[in-house]
Amino acid sequence: MSADTNNSVHAYDVFNGDADGICALHQLRLAEPRQAKLITGAKRDIDLLGRFESQAGDLLTVLDISLDSNIAALRQHLAGGADITYFDHHAATQAFTHERLHLHCDMAANVCSSLLVNQHLNGKHWKWAVVAAYGDNLPEVAHAIASQAGLDALQCSQLQELGILLNYNAYGESVDDLHFHPAVLYGAIHAYVDPFDFVNNAVPFSVLRDAYASDMAAMQGVRAYKQSELSAIYVLPTQAWARRVSGILANQLTQEQCGKSFAVLTAKPDGSYVVSVRSGDVDNCPANQFCSAFVSGGGRRGAGGINNLPASEVDGFIETFIGYFEKMEKPQFSLP
Repeated sequence: MSADTNNSVHAYDVFNGDADGICALHQLRLAEPRQAKLITGAKRDIDLLGRFESQAGDLLTVLDISLDSNIAALRQHLAGGADITYFDHHAATQAFTHERLHLHCDMAANVCSSLLVNQHLNGKHWKWAVVAAYGDNLPEVAHAIASQAGLDALQCSQLQELGILLNYNAYGESVDDLHFHPAVLYGAIHAYVDPFDFVNNAVPFSVLRDAYASDMAAMQGVRAYKQSELSAIYVLPTQAWARRVSGILANQLTQEQCGKSFAVLTAKPDGSYVVSVRSGDVDNCPANQFCSAFVSGGGRRGAGGINNLPASEVDGFIETFIGYFEKMEKPQFSLP
C-alpha cells in the first residue's frame, strides 16, 4: 500500500510497517525533512521495492526490509538511475556495491534498523530508537541505552509499551487486519518529536492500548501444541485477533523462556499458515537460516517467519523445526 504526500514527488520512503520501520523513518525525517511518497504495508509486506517504478534522479530511502527479498527490484531501480539509501538488519547475503547505493546493513542479533539510523544520526533522536528496539524484541539493548541516558524505570516502561503497541499494529494477513494503516500511523507519530508526548496525548496510542488488551485477553486460552525443554510450537486459529497477536506471542514467549525456541503457526483463510519463528540460540541456530529453507521464508538471526506454509507441509515443518532447534531427529506428527 502507498500514501501520497506530494503528487509531484520524486522521492520515496519505503519502510516496514512495524515499530522498527516506522521509528527508523521518523528519526530520519525529523533530522532530514523531505516530502516523499510513502510505500509500506503490514509487517510481512516486505517486497515493497517492486511495487513502484522510479526514474533517474529519484531519491529512495529504504528501511527495515530484507535486501535479499528485494534484490531484483533494487537492481532495477539503480539501473534506472535512482539514488538509494538503505538501512536494514535482515538477510543481505546478496549485497553489492554501487555508486548510487548507500547501504547501512548489520545482521547482528542485537541490532535493528532504527539503531542503525540512530548511529547514522549520532543519537539525535535516540528515544525513538529505544522505542523501536523494545518493539523489535531487543529489550536488553533498549534498556541499556535508556538507562545510560538517565531514564527511570517508569519512563522505560512507557517506551516499551509504545514499542510493543507499534509492533502489534503491524501484524495481520493484510492491512485490513490492522487498526491503523502504517502510513497513517507514521503520520500521527511524525507530529511528535518526543515519544512521551505521543504516549500522553495521541489518540492512536489509546486506541492501540485498548485493542491490544482485548486481543491479548482472547489469547489467554492458547496452549502449546507441542513442547519440550528446548522448543515449543503453538497453533492459532483463523481469526483476526490471532493474526494480530502471532508475533507478539512469539516475542513474549522468548522473553519468558530465555534459551528456548518457538514457532507460532497461524491459520489463514485459505487453509495455509503464516509462521513466526524465534530462536533461543541465535549463534548456533539462527532463525533466518531455518526460515529461508522454506518458500516465502526469511528474517534475521533472532526472529524469522514464513509468509505462506501450505497445510500439506506442516508435518514436515514441525519435524524440521524440532530437528534444527534441538539438534536431533524427532518422529513426524500431524496437527489435529
